[in-house]
Formats: sequence, structure tokens, C-alpha cells
Amino acid sequence: YWWEGGAAWGGLIDYWAYTKDTSYVKTVTAAIAAQVGPAKNFIVPNHADQEGNDDQAFWVCSALSGLELNHPAPSGMSWLSLATAGFENMASRWNTSTCNGGLAWQIYATNVNGLGYKNTIANAGLFQIAARLARYTGDQQYVGWANKAWDWMEGIGLISAEFNAYDGTDDTKNCSKVDGMVEWTYNNGMLMYGAAAMHSLTGESIWQDRVLGLLKMAEQRFFSPFPNATNVLFEAACETIGTCNTDQLSFKGYLSRWMAKTAMVMPEIADTVTKLLQASAKAAAQSCSGGSDGATCGNKWYVKGWDGTWGVGQQLTAMETIQALLVAQ
Repeated sequence: YWWEGGAAWGGLIDYWAYTKDTSYVKTVTAAIAAQVGPAKNFIVPNHADQEGNDDQAFWVCSALSGLELNHPAPSGMSWLSLATAGFENMASRWNTSTCNGGLAWQIYATNVNGLGYKNTIANAGLFQIAARLARYTGDQQYVGWANKAWDWMEGIGLISAEFNAYDGTDDTKNCSKVDGMVEWTYNNGMLMYGAAAMHSLTGESIWQDRVLGLLKMAEQRFFSPFPNATNVLFEAACETIGTCNTDQLSFKGYLSRWMAKTAMVMPEIADTVTKLLQASAKAAAQSCSGGSDGATCGNKWYVKGWDGTWGVGQQLTAMETIQALLVAQ
């Protein structure tokens, strides 16, 4: 899927920063340059059939990683201009005609099923982008947007008092209840790093409390699927029952990515994050032992070896989790 490409290039930007391996720099910059779209905001007409607000957000997050880590930018472009243009385009679709605000999952009328659903990943994406832009630029407009997006998600019930991050709510019913009660790893991670960026910028204790609450919920929900798999990361909603789709196979890698980045700006959580990532990275490495090359990664890391599956999602989650241990270096 198109969005997963954006996520993967972001992972390779991190890889470059953590390892100093320049092998993929030209490929990454060329790939991102090819997908910025006519307005250089990651709205790409060729992908209108599958581009939603959440998909765009992953490409913008990759541009932000390029900005924050000083990765070479595509020729004739700046990471900051790409990120701000993407943010402004997303924010322009904030819709107060229903639910007192929020972004719909989808952008185009052709993707009708998602137009009536306001989901967490689209709004958490807007939140994290605003928070990271606020931290980088100090511009108060981004602070305002980060607060607005968080407050809306919390007010509508997508973020619970215990820091569950639920999937979404029905726009056609004015978001009167949370319909999608499922919890995904990447929602938690997207919110966590955004909250960490806000705490880093403002020093406000409320953002620290939110990070700690999300981390506690992540540890409870998404680690240790079985007694013999302590601290191993898994996608609780689908992995143990074998129903994860192509999108969902990559979700947990983003929790690893953003937990590690959060620990860098909030060292007080580093011990907990390191504990979880070390166990998960070891299990991921054990899973990357399959296929004809002996290095194909699987999905179920708790089986202590390859589970017989393969794909971009499996490779990406393993890479994200293993390289997350290099962040502190």
C-alpha cells in the first residue's frame, strides 16, 4: 500500500541516522520526491483511490524525521516546507459540521466508507505532526493545533481516561459513541511521541502524565502475549488469532519507533522502554530466520523462530524494533 511506502522511507531515514550507513540515501530522497504531489504536500492524484488522512500523515511524519535528523532532502525541496504544507492541507479538512471537529478517515468521495468515520490514526497523525512542528519551530499555531486535536480525541472518547486509544467513531451519528473499540499499537505510538514532543517543548506535567499513561497502557495491551513471551511485542487485536491484514502486519513497528523516540526526549521512561524493546528485538531477530535466504522475518515473534509468513510488514516491523535499540547511540 502507498501509505506503507511512506512509513518505510521514514524507517530508512531513522536507519541512516542511527547507523550512519549511507547506502539508501539516494533511494530514499528519490522515492519521497516522487510522491510529494503537485502541491508538494503529499496529496498525490495517482493514489486518490487509496489516500486518506492517515496515509498522508505517514508521509508527512517521514518528512519530519528527515527534518529532525538532518537527512539530505530531495533536490530543490526542504523537509520543513514539505511537512508544513502537508500539515496545512490536513488541517484544512478539520470538520466542525459534525462531532464538533475532527478529521474523517478518508479524503475523497470515492472512498465513501471512510468519509463517515472519524478515526484515531488520522487525528493522532495530525496531533503528532502539529506537536513535532511546534517543537521544531516554536510556532504557537502548532501548539494550538496539537492541543485542539488531543482535546477533541479525548472529548469524543477516542482516548479514554485510562489512555486506551480506540479505533474510531461514526461521523454520521455525530460521534455519539465510540463504535470502533479495537485498540491498535500504532495509535498508541503516534499519540505517545506527539505527547512527548509537547512535553519537551512546554515542560507541562499534563503531557508527561499522558506519555506515562500511554506507555503503561502499551505495556499492558501490546506486550507479553503468553507467559513464555514476557515483554515481546504483538498486535493484540489480530495477531494471536491470525487475522491481521496487510496494513496491520506493520502497525507494531511504529510503536517501537515512537517509543524509542519518546525515550530520547523523556529519559525517565528509558528503562521501561529498553526492557520492552530488548525482549522484542531479540524475538524479532529470531523470527528473521526463514525463507530461502534464511533471513525472512515473520509476524508472530513469540514462537521463537520463523512463523512461515513473509512480507513488507514483517520486514519493516523487525527493522523498526531492532534499530530502535540504537536510538540512544
